[in-house]
Amino acid sequence: MKLWIRSVLLGLCAFPVAYADENVKLGDASLTSGIPGNGALDVVAIREYLSNPANHDTLSVELPEGLSAGKGAIYIPENNPLTRAKIELGRQLYFDKRLSKDATVSCADCHHPAAGYGANTQFGVGVKGQLGGRNSPTSMNRILSKAQFWDGRADSLEAQAVGPIANPIEMGNTHDAVVKFLAANDGYRLQFEKVFGAAPNIDNVGKAIAAFERTIVTGSSPYDHYEPLRKFEEAFAEQLEDLEEFKEDDSANYEKYVSLKKASDENPMSESAKRGRDLFFSAKSNCSACHVGANFTDELYHNLGVGMDAAKPDLGRYEQTKQEKDKGAFKTPTLRNIEHNGPYMHDGSQKTLEEVVEWYAKGGHANPYLSDKIKKLDLTAQDKADLVEFMKALNGPLPAVNEGRLPQ
Repeated sequence: MKLWIRSVLLGLCAFPVAYADENVKLGDASLTSGIPGNGALDVVAIREYLSNPANHDTLSVELPEGLSAGKGAIYIPENNPLTRAKIELGRQLYFDKRLSKDATVSCADCHHPAAGYGANTQFGVGVKGQLGGRNSPTSMNRILSKAQFWDGRADSLEAQAVGPIANPIEMGNTHDAVVKFLAANDGYRLQFEKVFGAAPNIDNVGKAIAAFERTIVTGSSPYDHYEPLRKFEEAFAEQLEDLEEFKEDDSANYEKYVSLKKASDENPMSESAKRGRDLFFSAKSNCSACHVGANFTDELYHNLGVGMDAAKPDLGRYEQTKQEKDKGAFKTPTLRNIEHNGPYMHDGSQKTLEEVVEWYAKGGHANPYLSDKIKKLDLTAQDKADLVEFMKALNGPLPAVNEGRLPQ
């Protein structure tokens, strides 16, 4: 039952505040599996789905283990609470090529599940095969991020979601044309009216797509299973020297150890990845100066020297702030599932993780705006291989998503 705090009763605020009706853990396939059934969605199936009150309940969310350490960074705007029906509408819009000018490109074409919600091309590819000027950033784990794009020019997922629709070299459409299409489609129109209480408009298109994107999060990786075990083994090193005595003297912690070890053994990190983990968090590599926190990103902008040797380099964040310090600076990407997001860097210039490590090891490319965090690293060949293996150990499962089942 919905609980409301009303200002007329408590005198605390000028508008009602809704508590969540349901708590869900993100990664649950029921959020992203589409309206039950097969094939294109007809109006009958959509009406039946929309008639279920539970699909309109406000959701409070939990993150999967590992990523959950970053729960303090969860960002869901007050004017765009999550509901199952809104997420489902966003899923449809995300995969619908009809939002592009010639019905050939969807959001998913540059941010596809099979490519870690990025694209395995150097640059984004839009309508008529046109190439963008930057690599496609991942759209997963965005619930932990506010500003979007490599240069942070969109202040929210909602703003980011509608930008490519009207970009002439991406989806090549106009917002007016998209709204007209949605209003003329009975299935979409019904959903917008029920979810938002209004006919389709571009702001609500952005809200729906953003709601869907906030459900796309990475599940626990081998690292997430290993790290609690590693910390436990450090804290109980002496007790673990004699397991039988440990079991007898402290059964509760012994059972915890057994549980942690079982989880890690079932999702193992290689010895190389473990060495890479120690190196990653050390002053020797300084990787964690920027790739920090549960999502392995500080969400800030840094000049790594990438592309700065070009005759006319991409100045990145500077174009938004006009501050000298931001010239050539680009947003730190998450390292979760990074193995699937190649090629790398804002210009897609580095094809493999090995190339990325080499770039950092040589200290980037010197330029007046190079980040003070970028320095030449004294790494052996084994060090470099271990760092790559650690990054691969950050792979976690993604929610099962129905890419079809769109309104006919």
